[in-house]
Amino acid sequence: MASEEQRAQVPDKLTGTGLTIGIVRARWNGEIVRRLAGGVERGLAGLKVTRTVEVEVPGCFEIPLAAQYLAGSGQVDAVVCIGAVIRGETTHYELVAEGCGRGVQDVQLATGVPVLFGVVTVENEAQALARSEGAGGHNVGEEAATGAVEMARLAQRWAPYRQRS
Repeated sequence: MASEEQRAQVPDKLTGTGLTIGIVRARWNGEIVRRLAGGVERGLAGLKVTRTVEVEVPGCFEIPLAAQYLAGSGQVDAVVCIGAVIRGETTHYELVAEGCGRGVQDVQLATGVPVLFGVVTVENEAQALARSEGAGGHNVGEEAATGAVEMARLAQRWAPYRQRS
């Protein structure tokens, strides 16, 4: 069950009935990603999404390419990307977090398919756990799932008017 704050953010009458949502999940930081995936499942089920396509990739840096494959396939209405980048002792964190975020943004702008960023980028494991709570708690995956349905509906509404290049 979503928290009161999360329920307040869901537009009235939003439904995912008939949509197919792609899910790209990283294997790295697997415990956190499993928790985020639980949030995605809850979010989609709460909005009556019954069709999903899942792709698993090694880490967050690989998420954008998988999202591009799904978005370009014509098989999904939106894509949810989940993963966890936890700061370590090197600059690797910045490279992965920035590359993943920028890549996800580039995919949705290039394809016109909504791609939601459900990747937690945090300083430590405690922060990651706090952003991937179970039912009724804060879960970035659940928020991204809701956003995917909302943006898929927006895309359906406005796609006929989208300028083609």
